[in-house]
Amino acid sequence: MPIVDLSHEIQPGMVTYPGLPGPSVEDHVSFDASHDHYAPGTEFQIKSVSFVTSTGTYLDAPGHRFRNGADAADLSLDSCVELPLTVVDSPAEGTIAGSLIPDSVFGHAVLFRTGWDRHWGTTRYGAHEHPHLSTEAAEALAERGAAIAGIDSVNIDGTDGDERPVHTILLGAGVLIVENLCGLDQLPQDGASFTAAPLTFRSLPSIPVRAYARIP
Repeated sequence: MPIVDLSHEIQPGMVTYPGLPGPSVEDHVSFDASHDHYAPGTEFQIKSVSFVTSTGTYLDAPGHRFRNGADAADLSLDSCVELPLTVVDSPAEGTIAGSLIPDSVFGHAVLFRTGWDRHWGTTRYGAHEHPHLSTEAAEALAERGAAIAGIDSVNIDGTDGDERPVHTILLGAGVLIVENLCGLDQLPQDGASFTAAPLTFRSLPSIPVRAYARIP
């Protein structure tokens, strides 16, 4: 069963979303500094990492949008591991219509394949023209019981205004969101499974994940 990695590599200083700081990595204990604590020939390093929770390929829990919503540590593995996968071929720019949502997505991870990930690492990636769901598409996913909605662009919502109705609809219905996916061109439309398991890190509303698909 081939496993397809659907996650962007995280690098120090990289931009995920315009205006948010990139991650930083520093030595907490370097190899050289560890020599003071261990026997000759034994050395270790420990790094200190700082990043916003919306970094790289990441999962939004309901707590990202709602003050009393579940955070990353509240999520069960059943909600994000080995889910049946539905891939929806979607427009390369602009709004994804509700008419594209399949009828049978209950318990599925529904990933929107737009090809926008080709712009990753460029200023174009964060442009307002990026593909995103319509409110009708979000409502259809919520009503039909999808478990996860994912997209290979910078945001599942439109970003040319200050409202985020898609996040409100999906997270309000308990549909988890995964943004900044990549490599969806390698997946079949159905028959595979999807995993995006977060760390059980208390009080984080969103968190980077190693998202992948398993193809039978």
